[in-house]
Amino acid sequence: MKKIALAVLIFFSMLSVQAQNFEYKTVTVVESIIPSGVGRSRMISTDENRDFKEFTSTRTEEENERNKSERAEIRVKNFEETKLLNFFNMGGIRFQNIAANDAVVTSKINSLAAEGWELVFVNSGVESYASEEDPNGIFITRYIFKRVLN
Repeated sequence: MKKIALAVLIFFSMLSVQAQNFEYKTVTVVESIIPSGVGRSRMISTDENRDFKEFTSTRTEEENERNKSERAEIRVKNFEETKLLNFFNMGGIRFQNIAANDAVVTSKINSLAAEGWELVFVNSGVESYASEEDPNGIFITRYIFKRVLN
């Protein structure tokens, strides 16, 4: 009898978890890896929503011109921008800057956690041509959070 009651309890708890609706939030950190500290580093997030369906179409040559004008509708004008320090300055790599950025990003993560957001994915990459002729580059990290809708 205890086994049956336990099985029923587990079954109903699984149903309640599956029935929950979630919302997701992305926080993007862009850190400059441009020598001499001339780049810009920022943490970006927004509370504005966009429905991707409004901006999705099947592409044909005819539609390419029309779609160019619709890009302005996608832009988010209200967003939160947090200044970060660049990885490099005139003296080279700045470990203090990296530690400072870590502290700011951790503060954001802690703040979101206090609001009920759970960090579920982290994705990062580097953009650079990686040649001697290319002094530019960025390191980008996307933090994906989710929380249960009330």
